[in-house]
Amino acid sequence: MKTIFKSISKTLIAATMIIGFASNAKAQDDKTLLGAGATFPYPLYSKLFSEYNAKTGIQVNYQSIGSGGGILQLTNKTVDFGASDGPMNADQTTKIGAPVLHIPIVSGAVVITYNLPGDNNGIVLTADVIADIFLGKITSWSDPRIVSKNKGVTIPALPILVAHRSDGSGTTAIFTSYLSKVSPDWLAKVGQGGAVNWPAGLGGKGNEGVSGLVKQTPGAIGYVELIYALQNKMDYAKVVNKKGKTILPSIASVTAAGNIKLPEDSKIFLTDTEAADGYSIAGLTWQIIYKEQNYNGRSLERAKKLLNLIWWNIHEGQQFAAPLNYAPLSKEALKTAEKIIKSATFDGKAILK
Repeated sequence: MKTIFKSISKTLIAATMIIGFASNAKAQDDKTLLGAGATFPYPLYSKLFSEYNAKTGIQVNYQSIGSGGGILQLTNKTVDFGASDGPMNADQTTKIGAPVLHIPIVSGAVVITYNLPGDNNGIVLTADVIADIFLGKITSWSDPRIVSKNKGVTIPALPILVAHRSDGSGTTAIFTSYLSKVSPDWLAKVGQGGAVNWPAGLGGKGNEGVSGLVKQTPGAIGYVELIYALQNKMDYAKVVNKKGKTILPSIASVTAAGNIKLPEDSKIFLTDTEAADGYSIAGLTWQIIYKEQNYNGRSLERAKKLLNLIWWNIHEGQQFAAPLNYAPLSKEALKTAEKIIKSATFDGKAILK
């Protein structure tokens, strides 16, 4: 529980720091940019913003509070950019009240992580089994549907404890997008979104909170970004994809899932891919900004600094993705991201040419 409380405390401190900032981003000096949101890309963002600070002297204060929190802070105009692993939904779009841009940064895997005694990393799970575990229908690791796919693997007969996110989360949006595609029952009873009414289990804040619950509870299962499972030395499952192939989440299998042409607004889930070698539970992560940057007394100079940062993220910054187990943008995705950034305006005029 100590790790869980530490994670929750960290999130509360982060939220307090944002509230403690000036009432809006314009009051910050132009050497500091503010961002908040997704925990999914936090390990990468920590590296990106540290490198960018060393290169330019611009400090980026990013608070990992969950995608829903980041979108709320952008709506309240207390940050320069929000970060989310799921596109803004209709309600969020209505509340923000102005056009926004979703700029894809990288893609990554959401993995099914679990805590079982013994040497059983990489157990195989099918789509229907994953859905029924999180629906609360499969309640024991000794269930024949699990055992039959893992012959020769010792799986203790422990009860299953589902761990899920308790906060608004892009990671949840990715995971529930997958579940809604592979399970009609899930789609009908729960549906897709960054925050849903979970049929079973306990909630934790952030990828950190879910990791903490799973790591400290024998028999637990949850979903987190790949880097969190690796950093915490946690076991995670191979997943049988749409083509019937058993796929280990990796840079290669996420890249395969994302090797598609993005829509012009880039808002798409990469889940339940048609790619034979693709991992089924993958998604993009976005940095979200207002399309018109002249708002709330902001300066043109600040707007340029923000766009220069994001431009660097999708170009030079991509070299830091793979070492942290994120998939860099494909050439097609990069073109889409560039076009979206160039559509940002100040007083109706393009900021970057």
